[in-house]
Amino acid sequence: MHRPPAAEPLHVAGLLIEIHPVPGRKSVRVTVERDARIVAAVPPEADRGALESLIRTRLPWLYAKIRDREVEAEQRPSRRFVDGEGFYYLGRSYRLKVTDEMPHPVTLAAGRLRLRRDCVRSADESLAAWYVDRGHQWLPPRIAPWAQCLNAPAVDLTVRPLGYRWGSCSTRGALNIHWAVMQLPVPLVDYVLVHELAHLHEPNHSPDFWRLVSRGLPDYETRRDTLEAWGAGVWLPENPLL
Repeated sequence: MHRPPAAEPLHVAGLLIEIHPVPGRKSVRVTVERDARIVAAVPPEADRGALESLIRTRLPWLYAKIRDREVEAEQRPSRRFVDGEGFYYLGRSYRLKVTDEMPHPVTLAAGRLRLRRDCVRSADESLAAWYVDRGHQWLPPRIAPWAQCLNAPAVDLTVRPLGYRWGSCSTRGALNIHWAVMQLPVPLVDYVLVHELAHLHEPNHSPDFWRLVSRGLPDYETRRDTLEAWGAGVWLPENPLL
């Protein structure tokens, strides 16, 4: 599946709008991503003048949504790498234990998330790497039945940092999943997986896309709302590249 490249961004009333032409799309869909980026999915033949006029009609909503995203970022709980701090793994909070002797920088053992003392200074990197490793082990067998349910092709799944996105679908049809997904409860992990698998068939959030999602998850709306609430509480390092 190949998608056309993003068009030149649009500047409207001090806002930068990313423009993504989507083949087959008949209407304009404007979203404010979790990192406050504004993205417009548009028909390939969309007129820029008409698009700017449409954006201006939505300015009050856009300003309010951007502020919501900024508040979410401000309220995101900070974490300290000290004994007793809580970190989520598959929806359960595990207390951190800083320890001296351990073969790996981070491990989960005896109900505690253990961090080797000499890795405290690089704890962001060590913990993110641990989530990546756990994702590569846990997610492939989890996604297999969902791929079969949605009649998706063989999935090439990669776990890596994706900024403020839970997942993405590459131009060659591979799936990228943010390692932060491994902090979510399992039903929400399943929602992210099904959502991205559906994008292998439908690149935009059309009615056909949501019908496909509902084939696997009839309660997807509830899961989507719950994921929105969880999003502000997951741990993310200050460096988005980790």
